[in-house]
Amino acid sequence: MPSLPATKIATNSATRRTFLALAAASRTARAQAPPPQRTLPHIGILLSTTYTTGTLEARLDEAKAHTLTCIQLSLSAAGLPEMPDEIPTALPARIHNEAAARGITIGSVQGTFNMCHPDPEHRRAGLRRLRVLAQAFPGMPIHICTGTRNAESMWRRHPDNTTPQAWRDMAACVREAADIARQSQCVLAFEPEVNNIVTSARTARRLLDEIASPHLKITLDPANLFPLGSLPRMKEILEEAFSLVGNDIVLAHAKDLDHDGDAGHKAAGEGLLDYDLYVRLLHAHRFTGPLLLHGLSRAQVPACLAFLRSKLARLPD
Repeated sequence: MPSLPATKIATNSATRRTFLALAAASRTARAQAPPPQRTLPHIGILLSTTYTTGTLEARLDEAKAHTLTCIQLSLSAAGLPEMPDEIPTALPARIHNEAAARGITIGSVQGTFNMCHPDPEHRRAGLRRLRVLAQAFPGMPIHICTGTRNAESMWRRHPDNTTPQAWRDMAACVREAADIARQSQCVLAFEPEVNNIVTSARTARRLLDEIASPHLKITLDPANLFPLGSLPRMKEILEEAFSLVGNDIVLAHAKDLDHDGDAGHKAAGEGLLDYDLYVRLLHAHRFTGPLLLHGLSRAQVPACLAFLRSKLARLPD
């Protein structure tokens, strides 16, 4: 695939160095801080799906007011498309500085597009935009989606998802995306989800082994792992998921579900997910990355935060 013309890439080498220097300074500050008594997941939020209006600064202010210290960033919060064709040169440093001024870290960047879309040009355009995103935020985890043959929505099931050609198209797209991540020293984190090509931890393991890249990892949202009729096997499914991909999880989502056969759409603690088991499994696999609230309104944030913190507080030292 031809590379993006230089005129379309707004992030120059000086900006790249600036962003890397800011990230290094942040890491140094964390390293010099007194070590906590226990290392637990870092609770955060998908910024744009909960704080849906206002400027970037206003949304960060809301996250700070809710005592959140970590976000998954979508560039829609800064007034751009989620996957833009170009990113203003100064924007990455501005985002980093505005977040840091409020004591908030950027745990990941949203980079989803339909990696199995039936139109090859759609996939190629997604890869071009992923490169722009990775070059603007070098070294950052980027959340991606393996997609579906549904041309209208990457989150809806399609009967052709189970065909060998669908898998081949998706895997080829992911392989190229992993190479883009390698060039910017990013990690891509894809999410097993019942409506996507990668429906389960088993198919996630297959994809990880097939691509075999250290730049490809997992976002785990357990509320998305239950096909129709499987809720009675919740413990088995969660334990199997962690046994297969637990060591590859770099991002974790926190929402809930009230029925199987679809992705969960409830706020954390308001459904049927066994959160005691979920956080125990995260802890057992030494996950200390971002645990990101998802699928909730502004009004639900305080209760969901209290719920998650109560679960984490019960973990053993």
